[in-house]
This record gives sequence, C-alpha cells and structure tokens, in this order.
Amino acid sequence: MKLNAKDVLIPTLVLFLVSLLVTAALAGANLLTAEKIAEQELLAAEASRQVVLPAANSFEERAGKEPYYIGKNAGGETVGYVFTTSSPSGYGGAISVMTGIQTDGQISGVVILSHNETPGLGANAEKDDFRKQYLQKVTEDGFSLIKTGTPGEGQILAMTGATITSKAVTEAVNKAVAEYETVKEGA
Repeated sequence: MKLNAKDVLIPTLVLFLVSLLVTAALAGANLLTAEKIAEQELLAAEASRQVVLPAANSFEERAGKEPYYIGKNAGGETVGYVFTTSSPSGYGGAISVMTGIQTDGQISGVVILSHNETPGLGANAEKDDFRKQYLQKVTEDGFSLIKTGTPGEGQILAMTGATITSKAVTEAVNKAVAEYETVKEGA
C-alpha cells in the first residue's frame, strides 16, 4: 500500500488543531482561576500562621533573610514570630514547614505546608503526635533526631520507616530556629 501526502498531512493537521484547542482551553482556565487560587493560598497561609502562633491576633510581615511574620496580641505587643522554611531533602522532594516561636523561645506550633512524601509513611509528618515533639523551648544547637528510645530535651524521635522525612522536617524547623536567633539578636 502506497501512502500519499494527504494520508499523512490530514491526521497531522487534525491532531495539531485538537492540541491547539486543548492548550488554549487550559490556558484560559488558568487565567480564570489564577486570582482565586492565589487568594485561597493567602487565606491558607493566614490560617496556618494562626495555628502555629495562637496567641497572636494579627501578623506583620517583615523582610529578613526570608520573609517572616511578627505576631502581635490585641494590645499590639509582640508575642512571637512565624517562619516558613523548607528542606530540599525529603524522601519525595522538598518539604515546606511553618514554625511559630514565642518571644520566650518556646515553639508554639509546626505545620507542614507542602510535601510529596509517601502516603502512610512520610506523610505521617502531618500528624499531631509527630509535630507536637517540636513544642519545646528552642536550644542553641536546634533539634537533633534520634531513631529509638525516649527523646530528651532538644531531641525528636524519628517516625518509623520515614527517617528521611523526619530529618527533613527537623532540618526545616532548625532553619526556623536559626532565623529566630537572628531576629532575636536584632531586636
């Protein structure tokens, strides 16, 4: 069977036009929803700040090495700071963490903002029983990770089967602690 140019060009042209229409539809949908998505991300970030620093009634954004927030109570007094940090070394990629630290150096909350960890293993970093381990006074050296035993001051017990994720979250929280120390020194 001999192919002529029409047998090749017509299906190619149809495929090109269908691809062009689908691409245009996706671009249009992106334009229509981009503003709403950005608005929802801002609301989610505000809600997360309130979770990690519940004593604050309002937050002021400040520029630093990375932008951070100063949490203030109803009287306008500073009650703590909120830092968003990430660790590129999670099992499934980067992990973004928001950490609230009170003015006295007590961590008041940790929220995992984004991750690509394995469901049922690394994704357990979002669970309260793991995140609550960080709710202690910051130490100058930050937190260290242990694989077994009972954690002491400044120690975090790694999740079984998810040591890499545990290490990444701890690294991100330690970055927040380092930023807190820098902010505290400049206050």
